[in-house]
Amino acid sequence: MTHLLDATAQGVYPIVPTPFTERGDIDWPSVDRMIEFYLRGKVHGLTLLGIMGEAQKLSDGESAELVRHAMRAVAGRVPVVVGVSNAGTSNLVALSRVAMEAGACGVMIAPFIGLKTEAQIAAYFGEVVAALGPEVPICYQDYPQSSQAFISPGGFVRLVDAHPSIVMFKHEDCPGLKKLTAVRKACDGAAHRRIAIFVGNGGLYVPQEMHRGADGMMTGFAFPEVLVEVFDLFRKGDAGAAEDLFDLYLPILRHEQQPGFGLPVRKEILRRRGAIASAAVRAPGGKLDADDIAELDRLLARLEARTGATRERMARRA
Repeated sequence: MTHLLDATAQGVYPIVPTPFTERGDIDWPSVDRMIEFYLRGKVHGLTLLGIMGEAQKLSDGESAELVRHAMRAVAGRVPVVVGVSNAGTSNLVALSRVAMEAGACGVMIAPFIGLKTEAQIAAYFGEVVAALGPEVPICYQDYPQSSQAFISPGGFVRLVDAHPSIVMFKHEDCPGLKKLTAVRKACDGAAHRRIAIFVGNGGLYVPQEMHRGADGMMTGFAFPEVLVEVFDLFRKGDAGAAEDLFDLYLPILRHEQQPGFGLPVRKEILRRRGAIASAAVRAPGGKLDADDIAELDRLLARLEARTGATRERMARRA
């Protein structure tokens, strides 16, 4: 039986990209390869149909088929959260049903564009929770840069109090470290019900967010095993080593986070690492040119040199 998402969730749940062929079709063999790639990296869970998974470019039928296919490939080895955000509540509910029936542990929902006040956000989530039923765990995706729907810490805590099925907060507001701190302090299990807090934004602020009480990461990065190691080091109390490791990979992580350009970069690295067959992004989307490829070659060569030197220093110390 699937363990449902709850406040005890922690670790790294990468946003899984959707592999496409050069013609723009879903590359099903690469979906399987990519799942195995993430699991070899010892991730704690996976997230399907996030924004960086190009969910907005899939038809309803493709989304449902992708969820079912990926869940069969995962085969219960890690929990899976499925992004189901949709302007149409009926579409959101339908995909949520598919996800939960396929074995997902919960769904991720962002307010749809057009909700301008906290009262509107609260009314919307009231309708969604009522339509889904209280048995479907929800991760609230707070990404106002995309949704244009801003909620204050107090407004979110009121949602937590009103809806027990909201068990996770995906923190992506930017700047938002003060919001993370406020939500963590409020939803601590004493003043209010505890919830899990995962962070996104490409992982750019992971060290600061972990220091402020984040429980895990839900973001895309072509080196997911590094985020796992960073998380493990923080949990072991070795924040210095965690930040040193993070700093080594920061130039690549930052390069991947460029709006409209970062996803092709990430997919190209994943292709080079054997996770997918093609770096294709479904149209409309960017494509790397010769200068971009040369630039990426330099960044990866520098990364290899720096990580190699670090390994040598560690070996000498041992």
